[in-house]
Amino acid sequence: MKIVVLGLSITSSWGNGHATTYRALVRALAARGHSVLFLERDVEWYAQHRDLPNPSYCAVRLYDSLEALEERHVADLRAADLVMLGSYVPDGIAVGDFVLRVAGGVTAFYDIDTPVTLSRLAAGGAEYLAPRQIPHFDLYLSFAGGPALVTLQNMYGARRARPLYCSVDPELYFPATTRGEPVWDLGYLGTYGDDRQPVLDRLMLQAAGSWAAGRFVVAGPQYPDGIRWPANVERIEHLPPTEHRAFYNSMRYTLNVTRRDMVRAGFSPSVRLFEAAACGVPIISDAWIGLDRFFTPAVEILIANGPRQTLRYLRDIPEADRREIGRRGRARVMGAHTAEHRAIELETCVREAGYPQADPARTSFKDGVETFLS
Repeated sequence: MKIVVLGLSITSSWGNGHATTYRALVRALAARGHSVLFLERDVEWYAQHRDLPNPSYCAVRLYDSLEALEERHVADLRAADLVMLGSYVPDGIAVGDFVLRVAGGVTAFYDIDTPVTLSRLAAGGAEYLAPRQIPHFDLYLSFAGGPALVTLQNMYGARRARPLYCSVDPELYFPATTRGEPVWDLGYLGTYGDDRQPVLDRLMLQAAGSWAAGRFVVAGPQYPDGIRWPANVERIEHLPPTEHRAFYNSMRYTLNVTRRDMVRAGFSPSVRLFEAAACGVPIISDAWIGLDRFFTPAVEILIANGPRQTLRYLRDIPEADRREIGRRGRARVMGAHTAEHRAIELETCVREAGYPQADPARTSFKDGVETFLS
């Protein structure tokens, strides 16, 4: 297929989780023979932090205004077999109207922020998507499964609401080839969030304050200067994706903290969850509905509700058991949550939406029925 993606960013991972999602998916699509054009708004904060300005697996075109987008890329949208608009695109509602007006093939809205979107729609509207647009997209591809899909179809009239969860690129995330002594006992990778900080404080910072001999690290931008970090918590301001794998492989356990809207919606795994698991690092996570559809608690992932539970995992689990939890978590991700899985699921969704040229013989995984039910 000829695919056009209009997304928040693929060139910069600074302060957003969209770039790594698009990179993994687009790379997998290219490996399966599709051609992808990625259209990205040229904004100052990403221009200053471009860690992948020219991906080898797709064409990238930057535009500086809605007018420039419409003038330069009408023909691209008309010729595409699939046009996919992502969440949080600047002037997203106007861009969505443009897509729905001129696209010649299947149209899809790819919501990488579904729980946030639903929360904002319920409160009056999201700046990147209007309720009136939802019924007109052929596909509504969602980072959240479960009840969110029912809400999108029944309340907002989505024609086909389907899960297209985040994924991991196994060529970029895998266990260390040689096992040295871990640098940290527990690490966390994530941009600051008002809703996540209390959970980070409860599950990591309080634990660190109670265990002076422990070694902890928090990596990510935008944390306020007023946060009091325990002396044994190291801070890394920004970690580009090229360093994520080494970061995960330098710790005994990694912490997963989920945004409030995603906890409420359930069935909303994060990119970091799959990346860490792919590295074979045992994950300690907060709890949310649907988590057990992706990992089996106490077998492939550990659930913590407070600092004492975190410390029990860090100090009491034998080393062989710790590594086995990481191994099982990695096996689960490799079997169901790689970028190739998502590319195949997207192909299935596009065929379902009416694209007649997709080749069903290339689909080697279970088709979309099982995916939709999950």
